[in-house]
Amino acid sequence: MQKVVLRAVDLYKNYRMGSGVIVPALRGANIEVYEGDFVAIIGPSGSGKTTLLNMLGLLDTPDSGEVYVDGVPVVGLSDDELSEIRLRKIGFVFQQYNLVPILTALENVEIPMILAGVPRKRRLERARSLLEIVGISNMADHRPTELSGGQQQKVAIARALANEPSIILADEPTGNLDTKASEEIVYLMKRLNRENGTTLVVVTHDLEVARKTDRVLRIRDGKLYEVEKL
Repeated sequence: MQKVVLRAVDLYKNYRMGSGVIVPALRGANIEVYEGDFVAIIGPSGSGKTTLLNMLGLLDTPDSGEVYVDGVPVVGLSDDELSEIRLRKIGFVFQQYNLVPILTALENVEIPMILAGVPRKRRLERARSLLEIVGISNMADHRPTELSGGQQQKVAIARALANEPSIILADEPTGNLDTKASEEIVYLMKRLNRENGTTLVVVTHDLEVARKTDRVLRIRDGKLYEVEKL
């Protein structure tokens, strides 16, 4: 029986606009993500994809419902407890890369390990190893402005892997990339999934990206539906 590493039950989330209008984002969303899954969540802009990902990544809290990470309910935990789970178990990849511009690629990859208290020698070794895994070890001393979009996203993926999380959450990871760079990023994520057993959840509007995953869920009217075929 497959282990469920991420589970959301009956999530509701509304946002209040400046005018006082309430906009529903999630309306009873449910999802189970199994260990070793490579899952895509698709849907139009404004459908709640990023809201859901932020709930799964403990970056936001639902108005009601529950989120479980490795079977542990997390809604209601303190900020420190949530931070610790994010630091140890979950890696994040964003559309905008979110790299620190004044730091080199190597230093950007080090950041999560610094937060986790990893000794300098060990984190340098791991950061270099991760840049080699994602295929840009020759760019270790380059700053983000000296890298292409695809190279920056590879640094972001290496950073997401820094503390050996079992789960990677990616929000439109190919959204700012050209076709070739997109294909490289998807291939890299698929390789991490196959070779390392890393669980990946990818939010995307790109059906070509979704087709390369193992499971596809569509978000519609604030709920999730399994897609049999794209």
